Amino acid sequence: MKPGERDIIIRTVCRLLVPFVQLFGLYVIMHGHSSPGGGFQGGAIIASSFILLAMGGGYDEVKRRFSLGALTATTSAGVLLYAGLGVVCLMLGANYLDYAALPVSDARSVGMLLIEIAVGITVTAAIISIFHDLVTFE
Repeated sequence: MKPGERDIIIRTVCRLLVPFVQLFGLYVIMHGHSSPGGGFQGGAIIASSFILLAMGGGYDEVKRRFSLGALTATTSAGVLLYAGLGVVCLMLGANYLDYAALPVSDARSVGMLLIEIAVGITVTAAIISIFHDLVTFE
């Protein structure tokens, strides 16, 4: 094997594992409001799948799937979703992040799920951004 060339076994195993790791991360996020886990843990799991992808296919593979601009936009979208839900609760006359004020059935569960999704999005993008900074030294 030449220097800089990736082993076919490592590349193949990493590419096969990535979808399952991401699916598990989504499961942890989606069930975090009613069971152990949540947005932070699920976001860290999904981000680790991108790091696994970088190990198997090189960092260019991750940059192709998740550019630096997309990371910035995704981090901002997660924070805006979190803060926006709190503002919606305030506009409905309740306290900040008081999900009971939301005009949906089972409002507390829906509110917690939206918060877990927002945290998961933010953590995923933030960890991948940190990984980008460590790999590229920018």
